[in-house]
Amino acid sequence: MASTGLKYQFARLSIAEKLIAINVVVFLVNRLVPFLMGKNPELVEQWFWLPKGLNEFIAQPWSLVTYSFFHSTFGHIFWNMLLLYFSSRILLNLFGNRKFINIYFLGVILGGLVFVIAYNIFPAFTQLSSYLIGASAGVMAVLIFICTYIPNQEVRVFFFNVKLWYIGAFAVLIDLVQMPTGNAGGHLAHLGGALLGYLYARQLTQGNDIGEGFSKLLDSVGNWFKPKQRKAPLKTVYKTKKAATKVNTTHTKDSHQKKIDAILDKISKSGYESLSKAEKDFLFKAGKED
Repeated sequence: MASTGLKYQFARLSIAEKLIAINVVVFLVNRLVPFLMGKNPELVEQWFWLPKGLNEFIAQPWSLVTYSFFHSTFGHIFWNMLLLYFSSRILLNLFGNRKFINIYFLGVILGGLVFVIAYNIFPAFTQLSSYLIGASAGVMAVLIFICTYIPNQEVRVFFFNVKLWYIGAFAVLIDLVQMPTGNAGGHLAHLGGALLGYLYARQLTQGNDIGEGFSKLLDSVGNWFKPKQRKAPLKTVYKTKKAATKVNTTHTKDSHQKKIDAILDKISKSGYESLSKAEKDFLFKAGKED
């Protein structure tokens, strides 16, 4: 009964909240189990960290994604998940789950690649022994995406209203300034994620979804685990009726998309708060259907 209740509660979470829950569970298990068993947690962690060496990376390519589920300290995971929670709420009000997954995990991947490439090219990093863990690259991708897509939207920070682009610029500046002082690998990954978020938003405003191929890849992988369904017997359908249905469906989809585009254009020009309640409700429902 308890497990059924947990499954129900988990199913009710948004995609971002599910991701946060998974990160928290991984962090707790990775800390508690080795402690109880009297083992060093690094014996398991090292198979999921992203190493800087090319040979080590080639030996464990899955680490380009898995590194994002591991965090070094409570403060590390707390601030990452807190920032992900608030920035994802804005993103998911504008778009559906697929866009969020694309932005987050492409940010994780690009952040990891920037880390590996930089540590094998720049002399300042080649002599350092390092590995990468943490969700910061994905979190930065989500944050910089919304800061780029709706830059003039204001949010409440403590006692002040601040435009999103100020927050994004400040976050990037902090990483640039702090890189020489320590944790250069983490800051490089942040900048890689930020770059992904910026490019994704800029391309999307021009009508190009750079994450479309990634979505198709995930769909293909997901299909491997779906049970094969038996094909239903073929039925004879009149062509005239089929053609009419296709025309009506296409017309409905076109009208629906035009309305979405008009609302998103209004957001980019005047901010999310300029929308009427009906427009916000329509956009929210459209995001859920994505």
